[in-house]
Amino acid sequence: MSHTAEIIAVGTELLLGNISNTNAQAISQSLSALGINVFWHTVVGDNPQRLKEALDIARRRADIIITTGGLGPTYDDLTKQTICEAFGQKLVFHPEILEDIRTFYETSLHVPMPENNTQQAELPERGVIFDNPVGTAPGCAFESGGVHVLMLPGPPHEMSTMLRRCAEPYLRSLSHEVIVSRDIMTFGMGESSVEELLRNQMTHMTNPTLATYAKPFEVRLRATAKAPTEEEARAMLDPVEKMVRDTLGDLVYGVDVTGLPEACLELLRARGLTLATAESCTGGMAAQRITAIPGASRVYRGGVVSYWTSVKGDVLQVPREILDTYGPVSEPCARAMAEGARRITGADIAVSVTGAAGPDPDERGVPVGIVYIGLAAPEGTFCRSLDLGRRRRDRIQGLAANHAFDVVRRYLSGLSI
Repeated sequence: MSHTAEIIAVGTELLLGNISNTNAQAISQSLSALGINVFWHTVVGDNPQRLKEALDIARRRADIIITTGGLGPTYDDLTKQTICEAFGQKLVFHPEILEDIRTFYETSLHVPMPENNTQQAELPERGVIFDNPVGTAPGCAFESGGVHVLMLPGPPHEMSTMLRRCAEPYLRSLSHEVIVSRDIMTFGMGESSVEELLRNQMTHMTNPTLATYAKPFEVRLRATAKAPTEEEARAMLDPVEKMVRDTLGDLVYGVDVTGLPEACLELLRARGLTLATAESCTGGMAAQRITAIPGASRVYRGGVVSYWTSVKGDVLQVPREILDTYGPVSEPCARAMAEGARRITGADIAVSVTGAAGPDPDERGVPVGIVYIGLAAPEGTFCRSLDLGRRRRDRIQGLAANHAFDVVRRYLSGLSI
């Protein structure tokens, strides 16, 4: 049976724009992976009447309602009470839950529990209680009239923990089939172009399915299959992955990886090589991305952020004649930066980035969007020249960093850079 869900985020601060509705995004991503259709997002302030109206609408068009927020101990945290009233559920006090909340305050927060937290131990009489190991508000789920209602807390860390530990297993139990997804990661072509190449296949697919998602600076293709067992579902995804690889070729850089830095890190590990970086216009973005991955210290030696021209000369030892003749944003400079980073760190390979990120051309008049990626390796030094267009500064920086990792990835894979 196919399920349809509506997500209701509760909190006046969301409507005022004081915080972003990141919980709804995280829940949608989770439901997508579970094969549950999400057709509606609703945001309601801390107002019982308006929440009741939203619930009345949601129960008529969805068989799964997931709320987030409004489970705290303060006077305006009325989500649980309003939902139970709307669905005819009786609230029951659970002394063991109150003891868990009291223990959390005393052992984690080292303060006595305020008495108004007692209401958090009141939960629907018929349903499943969701434990909250990182906060005080337990969640819960119940079924009424064919509609499953799940209540999750508002703080993102608490919500994501409960979603993973409790809500996802509960939702999986609603189906006798197993849903498996595979993320095929690509770089080098925009979402619309990727979709155009795969449109004929995608429009005729029902199970498994294939959908494109534009990530920042790259495109993810998610293949999803539904089958009685996980093994059968995975087998159904194999020909889909092959079709995508046959169509897109070396634009595909990995499967079920978080991004290009992780793909590069795995290739470096596999080949037993080390990497260094030299960055100008990206300001250390490439170094930050790879060091954010656990285990990066095994392959990443270090980097230099040479924002000033003098740092390119004094630290990376870019020859003065290159800087005077060609300028800091040039192919010769990118090559020399990579060679300098490789030399001073002792890394096997080094990648460099220099360019004009804007909003204005550089001091020599190099247009915004011109970027050079250098790669120094035992076989020699290579360079990729780019014109990223007159984009926003942050977009140029992000794209330039991704191109740097793509150059590394292609070199390590024996592809043209």
